[in-house]
Amino acid sequence: MKYRLRVEIVSFKSLASLSTGKYLLLGNEAIARGALEGGLGFAAAYPGTPSSEILESLVSVRDVLGIHAEWSVNEKVAFEAAYGASLAGVNALTAMKHVGVNVAADPLMSSAYTGVEGGFIVVTADDPSMHSSQNEQDNRWYGLHAYIPVFEPFDAGEAKEMTKYALTFSRSFKHPVIIRTTTRVSHTRGVVELGPIPELRSKGRFVKEDRYVVMPANARGNKVRLLSKWREISEAVNDAPFNRVEGDGRVLVVSSGNAYGYVVEALKHFRVRDKVRLLKVGTTVPLPKRLLIRAAEGVERILVVEELDPIVEEGVKAALYDVGFRVKVRGKDLVGYEFELNHVRVRRAIAEFLNLGYVGPQARPQPRDGVPARIPTLCPGCPYRPLFFELRRLVNQEKMSYIASGDIGCYSLSYNPPYRMQDVMIEMGSSIGVGYGLSVTTDDNVIAIIGDSTFYHAGLPPLLNALWHGSPMVVLILDNEVTAMTGHQPAPSTKGRDGTRYIPAENIVAGFGIKFIEVVDPYDVKAVRETVKKALRYVREAREPAVIIARRRCALEAVRDVRRAGVEIVPYVVLDDKCVGCGICYDWFLCPAITTKEGRKAYIDPELCVGCSACAQVCPTKAIVPLKDYNKEEVERFWR
Repeated sequence: MKYRLRVEIVSFKSLASLSTGKYLLLGNEAIARGALEGGLGFAAAYPGTPSSEILESLVSVRDVLGIHAEWSVNEKVAFEAAYGASLAGVNALTAMKHVGVNVAADPLMSSAYTGVEGGFIVVTADDPSMHSSQNEQDNRWYGLHAYIPVFEPFDAGEAKEMTKYALTFSRSFKHPVIIRTTTRVSHTRGVVELGPIPELRSKGRFVKEDRYVVMPANARGNKVRLLSKWREISEAVNDAPFNRVEGDGRVLVVSSGNAYGYVVEALKHFRVRDKVRLLKVGTTVPLPKRLLIRAAEGVERILVVEELDPIVEEGVKAALYDVGFRVKVRGKDLVGYEFELNHVRVRRAIAEFLNLGYVGPQARPQPRDGVPARIPTLCPGCPYRPLFFELRRLVNQEKMSYIASGDIGCYSLSYNPPYRMQDVMIEMGSSIGVGYGLSVTTDDNVIAIIGDSTFYHAGLPPLLNALWHGSPMVVLILDNEVTAMTGHQPAPSTKGRDGTRYIPAENIVAGFGIKFIEVVDPYDVKAVRETVKKALRYVREAREPAVIIARRRCALEAVRDVRRAGVEIVPYVVLDDKCVGCGICYDWFLCPAITTKEGRKAYIDPELCVGCSACAQVCPTKAIVPLKDYNKEEVERFWR
């Protein structure tokens, strides 16, 4: 009789009642499942690719399983909330992308000093090759820096088991644990075998202890206890089930994280699996030194394969040197430092290390008539498009000396032509902070542009600082009522979702004492122009910040709701007899739905047009009109 393995892709929520079976889960879903099987009671996060699906998954089952799962306003707050829950003895998790750990670094460092009571996991999802990030920092350094162990899974199945184990490990040592993933682990599906979810506990009790008050006298005692605990942890990781020696031979390959999978496949490819000793490291900080030394006995040379920085490589060299091993250790000189690993990179490194012949795939010549390059642009109907269009037109026509201080979000696409309205963009909240510095040190008109979610995340303190010091700058808050870039997670600007409270930005700004506050509809380009001009005049005269809030819902959410309500979306069309081919709508407004046809006349693709009507405002000959009459008010209510 033949049996066939059945592996399914199903919704995460549908698995909540299951305790057995194999399913295809994303790495992030596997982490969420492992946390539940480990007894999670509290989770908090701020969205950021590639980490967002962890909390998305937990939110989908929170009501079913009775846990607390929330989106917080930034990573520091999420960290502090989960940390607080763990101090009450509740198993807790916080998740963020790699740069988010920078935001949470302050409490992270102290959490190792105080320790925790319940299990506490900090997931950092690193982004090698910067698919959606401003840098590719390797957050294993945080583990070394903070004395917090770092666990690294190599696939979804191990991610689930490792998260479950890490909660127990953390609770056992009363110490936080970092789980570090990279994009290929977070966003790749793999077979995950489910286990039972115990009764989950989201309530605990806080027992007061001096160690939680990190005044100097207490902190010094905490440091001594931390170092003692670190020695215990360093010994314990040798017995972690994710560290093991495989095979045997006169050469040793050491690998961690997803590099392990690449190494195994490379060894199979070269048919040398039985000739190489392989040390798989699942706890990269601290290294399992006892296991490493045993693995290195009798080998002639060692290769370390890991993604990004040489943290394992340097640890291996130091550990072997301390015990007198003088074995050649190679790593980054063959593997390389930057960007993601892949099969070709790892095979080339192993081939050179083992003196094997390997050419690898060669770059294919590009066809002369390939697909034309396309500039990344805002979505059809995006409320930011008419706003940036009008801003660009304003500064051009006024010949204005200006600096557009930008921020992280969908609107960072305005860096691209034709808008070019991002002159500096560093990190979340930097638009106002950096803009403040520029407003103090230059005579240019400074326009700080920040999204609503980013404003709540990190824009409040720099705005307060700018007001405090009387900075003459315009702050433009682009409020589409959601955290759009990472998948439409709620923010305080979201109206009535999941029982959360709507907190409009103008209320906060008014509370600060900002005197110039105006809310405009970004589709109303004339109002945008006049409001910006008015705000610029105000900051020049009053020498203090002015705030404009451009509010309209994200087009993707609005159109989704229109369709779900069964309301017809009437596309717009171009009247050929009125179109003069000026190109304003397709060269400068740049909606993806608008292209050209013969005679440079514009054409609107009805499959892409969402009927937003914004393009009709910028057409100088009134050649853009709706395909037919419709109840505009009925549609408009979905956009507000």
